[in-house]
Amino acid sequence: MRTSARTATITFAVATVLATAACGESGSSGTSTGGGGEASGEACAPIAGDQLVVLEDDKGLQAVDNIIPAINSAYAGSNPGVLDVLSSISSVLTTEDLVALNSGVDIERKSAEDVAAAYVEEQGLGADAAAGTGTVRVGAAGFTESQILANVYADTLTAAGYTATVQTVGQRETYLPALQSGEFDVFPEHVGTLTEYLDGNPDEAVASADLDATVEALRPLGGAVGLTFGEPAEAADENAFAITTTLQDELGGITTLSELADACSDGSLVLGGTPECPTRPFCQPGLEETYGFTFAQVNDYDLGAPTNNALKQGEISLALALSTDPVFAQ
Repeated sequence: MRTSARTATITFAVATVLATAACGESGSSGTSTGGGGEASGEACAPIAGDQLVVLEDDKGLQAVDNIIPAINSAYAGSNPGVLDVLSSISSVLTTEDLVALNSGVDIERKSAEDVAAAYVEEQGLGADAAAGTGTVRVGAAGFTESQILANVYADTLTAAGYTATVQTVGQRETYLPALQSGEFDVFPEHVGTLTEYLDGNPDEAVASADLDATVEALRPLGGAVGLTFGEPAEAADENAFAITTTLQDELGGITTLSELADACSDGSLVLGGTPECPTRPFCQPGLEETYGFTFAQVNDYDLGAPTNNALKQGEISLALALSTDPVFAQ
């Protein structure tokens, strides 16, 4: 599962800030939170549906987690063209692209190498870069999205004239020291998660919904430990909240969490999230405080397929999800 692989090495307190309710055990019982709101029937009670859609977090509840190239500073100093090539990838990579790329591997069962190669060719990445020389070692964690992005980086660098290879280097506790020490040169990172990891202060969140401010905080934190960063992509792999398109249509085609909160003031919404969701500031408490939601019930599920299936089957109205889950490409 992508999120657990990406955040498993973060301290519990930081996970509280960024993993925003990275949810829990499949099949555990729901916990009633009471009703409330205006009495207007049960307009937002769970409705089964085959298609899911992520609602825009229009009030910035979640911290940003855009993709950003991380480079060993010594290597970047000797090979400035590599930074330019990687930033050119960021200039075109979107969240919709990530959903489609993940779907190519997890749903269509293609290899990460083939999916990445097709994307690089389709986008013409690396073709217009100044010719580079030398070797580049690109690191990847052991989950689908990281494997795809590492191969996109490597293929683009190869197209730009470099000799690039990909090596899987485990989770953050393993790969970050390896990147710092120069065992490999480049890694596709996540802005918010890495900012909190490098800051290491569980009592104060440094990452926020403001991408520019979070990147501004990240650069000196990375510089202090020998890391340099390229430009962040629009593409982001963040915690998100989803509903069925059936419920979306019933509510007049809403697209934002604010619109859902306005439409569902009757307290009939059932939220699906991990066991930590009722206490995590970016899950149930954040939804209630930032958007004014009231929930009839909160059910516990593992993040990913269990929660998605509960939403499709009409067990819950609103689900904690991953913004780049391939289910959103279906």
